[in-house]
Amino acid sequence: MSENAPAPIDRLLEIMARLRDPDGGCPWDLEQSYATIAPHTIEEAYEVAEAIHEQDMEELKSELGDLMFQVVFYAQMAREEGHFDFNDVITAISDKMISRHPHVFGSKDIESADAQVVAWEETKAEERRQKAENNNHETVSALDGVAITLPALTRAVKLQNRAARVGFDWPDIEPVFDKIHEELDELKEEVKQDGGPARVAEEYGDLMFVMANLGRHLNLEPETVLRQANHKFTRRFKGVESKLRARGKTPSESSLQEMDNLWDQVKKEET
Repeated sequence: MSENAPAPIDRLLEIMARLRDPDGGCPWDLEQSYATIAPHTIEEAYEVAEAIHEQDMEELKSELGDLMFQVVFYAQMAREEGHFDFNDVITAISDKMISRHPHVFGSKDIESADAQVVAWEETKAEERRQKAENNNHETVSALDGVAITLPALTRAVKLQNRAARVGFDWPDIEPVFDKIHEELDELKEEVKQDGGPARVAEEYGDLMFVMANLGRHLNLEPETVLRQANHKFTRRFKGVESKLRARGKTPSESSLQEMDNLWDQVKKEET
């Protein structure tokens, strides 16, 4: 980078401002709003996760850039409306990180990662309490601040973790298994009795929720584990398709028994 060239982040901010310039900017970028950009942000975050899963560092670099561009896009729109700008965003997160790490930037002693998690949550709880007071909210729930737009499995675990921190949790894993059996039996009963789509959906949701709780008690992240299961299913099904092609067939031309046998072969070859 030459001495007169702008810093990379300044260059990106200038590019974003040019794209949103009513005089000669990009028509698509000019039409966007916070709401229309939000789905793209979620998509970019998942693409970052995919690059990490694939251990593709070159792709990760690219996807992180795409995700950063989302932040710059929001900040540009906010600057245009007089709310804040990119520097305000950076200042806010810097102040927050310093506040939440008093053992690093202050005099507080925290000896382990587990203790840091506890301290982090205590700090966030206090921030939520202060926010509620500032907004004249009379009550503060332990569940406040868990975004409703999170993936459902991820939000389920976060809600359960919040409840657990105030004592609403099973002491060990055995009652979780009991609850799974209970919810499964209730789902079976609704299906058997033809309780209707709404009742079946409700019981299925209860089962999914307690399965997320099981993952939490096993120290597993349900969203990550399910993503891995999806990846495994995709790999094995493609293996079945490959073996069928070798026979000159497609899945739709094959019986379930034939495909199930090939599935077992693929599994055996993997192990």
